[in-house]
Amino acid sequence: MKLTNKGRYAVMAMADLASNESKGPISLTEISIRQNISLAYLEQIFIKLKNNKLVKSSRGANGGYVLEKSASEIKLSNIIYAVDEEVKTLNCKKSSKRGCNNKSTKCITHNLWDKLDQHINGFFEKVRLQDLTRNN
Repeated sequence: MKLTNKGRYAVMAMADLASNESKGPISLTEISIRQNISLAYLEQIFIKLKNNKLVKSSRGANGGYVLEKSASEIKLSNIIYAVDEEVKTLNCKKSSKRGCNNKSTKCITHNLWDKLDQHINGFFEKVRLQDLTRNN
């Protein structure tokens, strides 16, 4: 399975935001400190989250970020896809005419990895941001 730090950090930051939403707008500096994520990296992630309407920002002394929607409406898959991530277990593209490993046929375990891919992505479709905040 391949999920980069960008996807993991985006989910962590959004969970932090959801956990602290009662405090009003949260600065990226606060999230950076609590989650031990580089501030510069968070800034890049939050541009994408904002462009995908998962968060909104406010400026000023009490500025920061808040969730655009309720934590119960945001699926983990929304967050992962917003930062241009995709969870892949296959080396080949499903739509490609070429098979696995650039051969003309699919590898012998192709269907196994494809089912795992569907299972993982289905899991991220079912879990909501709110579910992460309940476990803390």
